[in-house]
Amino acid sequence: MAAPPSTSSKASATPPEATASPAQAVRMNAPSVGGSFAVWGGLFSAFCCTLDYARQREDPWNSIAAAAATGGLLRMRRGLRAASRSALAGGVLLALMEGSMIMLTGFDIEQQYMPVVIEDETPNKSSETTSSIWFGGRFGGKMKGKARGFKTEVSESSDSPLPPTFEFK
Repeated sequence: MAAPPSTSSKASATPPEATASPAQAVRMNAPSVGGSFAVWGGLFSAFCCTLDYARQREDPWNSIAAAAATGGLLRMRRGLRAASRSALAGGVLLALMEGSMIMLTGFDIEQQYMPVVIEDETPNKSSETTSSIWFGGRFGGKMKGKARGFKTEVSESSDSPLPPTFEFK
């Protein structure tokens, strides 16, 4: 006698996550991916700001070292070997990103630290002989003689208005 045909199929043994649409799979994994990204971003920012403060300069080396430290710290649970591989990968990846940004923008690191020199084109004039009124005398007023100054007065506490009260009568 022949065995009865099987009523079970592979589709019924498949978990519902595997048959879900890709959009539903993205919605299901979004909190986990978002949380992991938030942890990575927070650690990276903490390491980067710490290196900025410790080295007293902001340059690409801080970001590269921060990425390496973040990658290493996040893989520390899996052991020293995995942490060192992840740190190396994080540092190399960010070094590639920083290097490409430097090449794309033509940014020379040394230009950042060059002093800025601003030359004053107006000749030095004595304030007692002639001085200009507001906006450099553009409104027709050159004042001859002594320059006009402003007097600053400090108001007394009795001059200020009383603060509002919110009492109902």
